[in-house]
Amino acid sequence: MTYWYALTDSRYLNSLLQTLVLSIATTLTTLAIALVVGMFLARNRFPGRSTLVSLLTFPLAFPGVVVGFLVIMLGGRQGLSAELGLMLDGSRWTFAYSIVGLFVGYIYFSIPRVLMTVMSAVEKMDVMLEEAARSMGASRLRVLLDVIIPALKPALIASGAICFATSMGAFGTAFALASGINVMPMTIYTEFTLGANVAMAATLSILLGLITWLVLLLARSVSGANTTPAA
Repeated sequence: MTYWYALTDSRYLNSLLQTLVLSIATTLTTLAIALVVGMFLARNRFPGRSTLVSLLTFPLAFPGVVVGFLVIMLGGRQGLSAELGLMLDGSRWTFAYSIVGLFVGYIYFSIPRVLMTVMSAVEKMDVMLEEAARSMGASRLRVLLDVIIPALKPALIASGAICFATSMGAFGTAFALASGINVMPMTIYTEFTLGANVAMAATLSILLGLITWLVLLLARSVSGANTTPAA
């Protein structure tokens, strides 16, 4: 009965749907960014490359709350975007406590987890396949679609699944930024701490875990890769 209520009550259902949409958008955006940046960093050597890689992977050292605070510093009422808005049109440009701020925080938190996997996969690619495709007249787009992406498919699926799982359960970033945004981790926290509704909190936790597990299982079966998140 509790599970049926969790899936039919508008508040809990909307929370689940918001979390799913946000996690899917975060995963797709992160994969696109990591693919472009990972290809560039893996194929090019230049002064400051190691420093750039370190900066891009720096969020691995941060808990979610710190990532949320960084977004506040960027898009809060006293943040960089607010000061820029005051200089340009006299109004404060803010986005930290909206779905946009949460989206930015999730992406910043997720990029290093996908980027390192993509870079490792790119370095193992056979460049001769790309050269052969170009010699046969394939455009850059065709090489990307027919050679590069298929070669990176297992790594993209595996890292994308981990990115999705991390986004679904990200509590620290949501706790710092989700003001009025009912993502599932915050709904579970509210039910448990403010409403003392232990049964519903447990039910929502199991549903969240089940969805995440199914995605990881599907990704593992499709890619044949280990998609178990590292501790």
